[in-house]
Amino acid sequence: MRTQLIQSLGIATLCIAMAWPGGAFGANDIPSNSEQIARGKYLATAGDCISCHTAPQGKPFAGGLYMNTPFGPISTPNITPDRQTGIGSYSDDDFYRVFHNGIGKQGEYLYPVMPFPWYTTVTRDDVLAIKAYLFSLEPIQNPRPPNKMRFPFNVREGLAAWRALFFKASTEEPGRGAGTPIDRGAYLVGGLGHCGECHNGDKLVGNSRFGHTLQGGEIDGWYAPNLTSDMGEGLGEWSTSELVEYLQTGVSAKHGLALGSMAETIHESLSHLDKSDLEAMAEYLKARPAKSGFTQAKFADFAGRDAPGATEFLTFCSSCHGVDGAGVPRVAPALIHNGAVSAQGPQNVIRIILGGKEATESYAPMIAIGASMSNEQVAAVANYVRQSWSNEAPATAVPGMVAELRAETQTLLDATSIEQCKADPKTPARRWIDDPAHGIAPLLSGLTEDNLLERAEKIAGKVNSAKPALKKAQAVNALTAAYCPLVAGDTALSPSQRAQRLGNFSEVIYTEITEHRRL
Repeated sequence: MRTQLIQSLGIATLCIAMAWPGGAFGANDIPSNSEQIARGKYLATAGDCISCHTAPQGKPFAGGLYMNTPFGPISTPNITPDRQTGIGSYSDDDFYRVFHNGIGKQGEYLYPVMPFPWYTTVTRDDVLAIKAYLFSLEPIQNPRPPNKMRFPFNVREGLAAWRALFFKASTEEPGRGAGTPIDRGAYLVGGLGHCGECHNGDKLVGNSRFGHTLQGGEIDGWYAPNLTSDMGEGLGEWSTSELVEYLQTGVSAKHGLALGSMAETIHESLSHLDKSDLEAMAEYLKARPAKSGFTQAKFADFAGRDAPGATEFLTFCSSCHGVDGAGVPRVAPALIHNGAVSAQGPQNVIRIILGGKEATESYAPMIAIGASMSNEQVAAVANYVRQSWSNEAPATAVPGMVAELRAETQTLLDATSIEQCKADPKTPARRWIDDPAHGIAPLLSGLTEDNLLERAEKIAGKVNSAKPALKKAQAVNALTAAYCPLVAGDTALSPSQRAQRLGNFSEVIYTEITEHRRL
C-alpha cells in the first residue's frame, strides 16, 4: 500500500516561502538585521519548521524527532545555532546548498524527507532570512540520534542514482510571485510550500514532485485530497473565499473540516499567514486544470436503507450527520460535497470513524465510534457514506485496510492508553482547568455515567464564568484531555467502553457549555 520512499513526514511540514521586499543576498555571511530576523521568524512559523525539528518533550528546533519511512525511521537534525551539534558553523552558502541542492555541509546527499526537490525553487534571500532567524535562537546542544534505516537504504551514496532520476536543481533565480496573484500563489504552493509532497499522486520512490501533480495521494495513513479544480473530488465546487476560510481555520461550513496532518499544519502554520497570501494560494489552486484521480461511478449495491453499511450509518452516524448526510450547520459537518468523503482514497473516512475528532471551532467532537465496530462494519459504513446521496467516490474500503489503519490510529478520543491523553498545556483553557483554585479536578474524579449530566452542568458553569472567556473548542478538548487519564486507567472497562465513555463526556460537555452560553 505504501511504495514511496517517504511515507510519513510526521506533520507534513508546509514551509511557505513568503514574498518580502528587499534585494537578493549575493555574498556569504552578510550580518543579519532585525528586519531580516523578523522576516525569517515569519517564514519559519509559516513553514511549521518547528514541528519536524522538535522531538516529543524536546526543545524547539533542537531536532531528535524520528520520522517513519517504510525503510526505517530517520531522525531530524538540530537546527539551533549550536556549533557542535547544530548549524552554528554553517555559512550562508552551506545553508543555501541544503535547501537548493539537498547537499549537507560535509558534501553528503540528504534524504528527501527534507523536501529539497521543492525548496530548490525558493529564492536565496528567503532561505537566508530563515537562517538569520535560526541563528538568533539560543544554541542548544543536542546531538542528532542515529538513523534506523535498513540496509541498503542507510547507504547515502546510493542516493546518487535516485538524484539522477528524480532531482534537478533549479538553475534560475526564481521570481517571488511577482505579477498576478496566481503567479504569487504558484510560488507559495510550489516552493517551500511543497504541497505536492502530500497531495501529488504516484509517489516516485520518495519524490512525488513529478507524479500526478496535486491530484491527491496517500500519506501517513491519511489521504491528501485532490487540489485541482475537478468538480468531483477536487476544489471545483469551492469558492476562493471558502478555500481561504478553510486554510485560515481548518473549517469550511460547506466542505468539512481539516483532518490529520492538515489540521495540525493549519493550526501551526497556515492560520498565521497574511490573508493576501492565502488568497493568492487559493486563486492558484482554483486555476489548476481539473484532473480526476478516478472515474466516478455509482455502485448499484450502495443505494437505500438496505445497502451494505446503511444499518451502521443509521445506528452510529445519522443522529449527528442526518439520514440524508446533510449534517447540522456549524455543529456536525455535512457528508455531501465533503472533501474527505469524496477523495479518491477512503483513508480519511476510516480514520475518523476509528479515532473520532476533537472539537473544532464551533463544531462538536465526534466519538470514536469505530472502537466498538468490527473491521467489516467500518469498511461497510465508509463505503456507504462515499457512495450515498450525491457522493460518487469509489467504494474501495476493505476490512484489511481498516485493520491496518486501526493499528495506526491513536487519538485522544479513543482513550486506549494514558499516553494518548494529551492536550496543549500552554492553551489558556488547559492552564485554567489545571488551576486547583477552579475546582475542576474534584468534579472529574469519581465521574460516572449516572452523575455525568449533573457534574457536566457544574463544569460548564465554571468554564463559562472564566475571565477572560475561554474558547469553547479549547475548553472542551482540554476537559476531555484532563478526564482521559481517569478513563484510560480504568482496567474494568474494555477498550470500546473507554472510547464510548470519553466520547460521551466530550459530547455532553460540549452541549452543556453551548447551552450555558445561550442563556
